[in-house]
Amino acid sequence: MKKLSPLQIERLKYQPKLPATLALGINSLEVAEGEATQSVRDQEQIQNLFKNTYGKPVVTFKNSISMSVSQPKNVGVILSGGQAPGGHNVIAGLYDALKQANSSNKLYGFLGGPSGIIDGKYVEFSDEFIDQYRNTGGFDIIGSGRTKLETEEQFQKSLEVCKKLNISAVVIIGGDDSNTNAALLAEWFVKNNTGIQVIGCPKTIDGDLKNDQIEISFGFDTATKTYAELIGNIQRDANSAKKYWHFIKIMGRSASHVALEAALQTQPNITLISEEVEERKMSLESIINYMSEVIVKRSNSGKNFGIAIIPEGLIEFIPEMKSMIANLNDIMAALENDPSFVNATTIREKFDIVENRLDSANAKVYSSLPVLIKEQLLADRDPHGNVQVSKIETEKLLIEMISTRLDELKSQGDFIGKFSAQSHFFGYEGRCAFPSNFDADYCYSLGFNAFALINFGLTGYLSSVRNLTQPADKWIAGGIPLTMMMNMERRHGEMKPVIQKALVRLDGPVFKQLEEHREDWAMNDRYLFPGAVQYFGPSCVCDVTTCTLQLEREKTLVNA
Repeated sequence: MKKLSPLQIERLKYQPKLPATLALGINSLEVAEGEATQSVRDQEQIQNLFKNTYGKPVVTFKNSISMSVSQPKNVGVILSGGQAPGGHNVIAGLYDALKQANSSNKLYGFLGGPSGIIDGKYVEFSDEFIDQYRNTGGFDIIGSGRTKLETEEQFQKSLEVCKKLNISAVVIIGGDDSNTNAALLAEWFVKNNTGIQVIGCPKTIDGDLKNDQIEISFGFDTATKTYAELIGNIQRDANSAKKYWHFIKIMGRSASHVALEAALQTQPNITLISEEVEERKMSLESIINYMSEVIVKRSNSGKNFGIAIIPEGLIEFIPEMKSMIANLNDIMAALENDPSFVNATTIREKFDIVENRLDSANAKVYSSLPVLIKEQLLADRDPHGNVQVSKIETEKLLIEMISTRLDELKSQGDFIGKFSAQSHFFGYEGRCAFPSNFDADYCYSLGFNAFALINFGLTGYLSSVRNLTQPADKWIAGGIPLTMMMNMERRHGEMKPVIQKALVRLDGPVFKQLEEHREDWAMNDRYLFPGAVQYFGPSCVCDVTTCTLQLEREKTLVNA
């Protein structure tokens, strides 16, 4: 028998909370429809691509005075993309709702992500199986993967597997790209009169799958608290040793929500926000000058130490770097099968081939970078054909360039202090942590709610649970059409429909909170030490949600 830690044993006992409407029972619901919707942009193109699933209304659930009996259903579930704390509870909530509706219902988990539904690899869940994973982190219950569901062959194979298992609905738990796949699959199933529904669940620790109906994606709460603990520990060390600058790169490629939330929880000396860099057209040089200025000022006050938070995707938001990387992504797609590049025997040869093909301005930027960074920019692309920015050691690039700048200032007599730097990257540390109470409750509710959407025959919807700063019994359950969040973007050199990422709003209350305190935190050591995620104790400790949600809610109430 597998040995469990004391915390594992306790977390398996935790009973997640549900919105009041869902807590009264899956068979005591009725659905209320809102107005027809449209995509956030490119309405005509999106409608043409999703002729059968476009324009559906937002729905919410309320309790019915009569009880209904659910017809037997078999449902399949997929974990897609990177891990996020709480995924197991989505499946547990889905399973419990499904069995509560009709004990004859069956839930199948497709193994290894979307490839499982294509290849017909699955497991049937049972009470005993599910009970081993309640309130735990990770996606190991069925595994995950990054296979994209987008081709006719994939759709056809998925249909054959669903027919074999008599599956009438598929739930895809994933981020913006995974739920774009869910929208494509839902459209294909309707177009081909298969009778199979598709429902999505909003997962990503990056926090960039959000809107008025999806206030936060699951895993964000736990991951940011985990990162904040680690940052707090490093801040305590920095404040003790007083001799190192710690450059901490933190997960979040396309948006800086994670870095911003972690900064509000810990109050470091420097926090870079990618969206601000892009909006203000900050060059790499201006970023180096800004950070060097803070380092010099602190040194003049006798503080040769500090903490800098750097979003994972920063490099793509620096205007000259963004232009160069976009140009490079297109070139690398063309070079995949180019013999001159593939057969190049040295990295120098590859550099030369790339620089010769880049536009002149982009070639100049690429050429100016350290060899390590240039090499990392040529590494294998992600499934979307883009550079894998998590493998670009931006924190080391900044350290090297700042060190050079400080040497220049020292030679001019403008810097007399010391600069010793340590680099860190926090990514995997937060993806599979034990979910916080908030994420345990939220994820369970999302899964339970997903079956409610299935029970009402809906397809092409994303499970939505909102009003999240209130106690769980006041949360509002419902669903929003996946097409409502979509726009057209360039992928692999082609324009494709994708769910629009939600970036940090510079005019929003969360960024404004950082902006208001930035100068004070830079010079004064206002470090906060959040400590580990709490599961027991006073509600103010273990049930409080993120600064991001609280600030956004306060702003909404002020404007109401």
